[in-house]
Amino acid sequence: MNIQEVIQHDSRQLQTALNLDSSTARIEVQCLLQAVLQVNRAYLLTHPERLLSDHESASYSALFERRMQGEPIAYLLGMREFFGLNFKVTPATLIPRPDTELLVELALHQMPSPGLSLPLSRLRGERSEGRAAGGERDFRVLDMGTGSGAIALSIAHARPDAEVVAVDASQAALSVAQYNALALKIRNVRLLHSDWFAALSDERFDLIVSNPPYIEACDVHLSQGDVRFEPLGALASGSDGLDDIRRIINEAKDHLNSGGWLMLEHGYNQAARVRELLQQAGFAEVSSVRDLSGTERVTMGRA
Repeated sequence: MNIQEVIQHDSRQLQTALNLDSSTARIEVQCLLQAVLQVNRAYLLTHPERLLSDHESASYSALFERRMQGEPIAYLLGMREFFGLNFKVTPATLIPRPDTELLVELALHQMPSPGLSLPLSRLRGERSEGRAAGGERDFRVLDMGTGSGAIALSIAHARPDAEVVAVDASQAALSVAQYNALALKIRNVRLLHSDWFAALSDERFDLIVSNPPYIEACDVHLSQGDVRFEPLGALASGSDGLDDIRRIINEAKDHLNSGGWLMLEHGYNQAARVRELLQQAGFAEVSSVRDLSGTERVTMGRA
């Protein structure tokens, strides 16, 4: 078949098999063809009559069948766009999702304007690798459970004047994050193997962000859709989904500078409970922010 015939035929198949809308199915088929043919989308649109060779057809068919079985398109392509950057993803990492861009936007909004560093009087004796020659230091950000590094690297890319530390308990995930840091030429990120705060000693930060596991362990959605292929340890967190969020909240103040912020992404129905946990831990100015769909997606508090 030629390119146009493949797109028309396989889009319908994919739409039916995975219950996708027609536009999404068509885009996914185009993405698979782009990967196999090593061309951009414009090429597909301007060369609809181009026939696939036997080798190209076999390679495409193998990918298409895996997608028909529900394997995420991001894992098949080995990448996902997030906050305007392309990130390598593997089954060792969660697939970055558009909802999480809200967390990055809020973090960037909370940071001081570029060129405005923080006074050393706020260091309170903690370890810092920021500049100090002029009696000032860099704004320090911690990303917990970094996975592919999407959050940490997006912040660091937007704010090269900040010092960003990213931790993950999975060495395999950290390897992916390290690849992304090198590929994107981002140098103001330090990646650290750590079970949440365990390896951070007495380090303190001005902002802590996290998209931690927050799905209930018995949630039926864990066996549906793309989630089936993602690392369970990065998804589920106890009977109510809040085990890891509790741990982060309970330990965060020991690693936040005075006035520093903790920002947490969570499930669609968890905002009220997360606000309660932050208030119980002594955080001030606790609030939740809605994503574009109107769901309370990120909750934050000030130390």
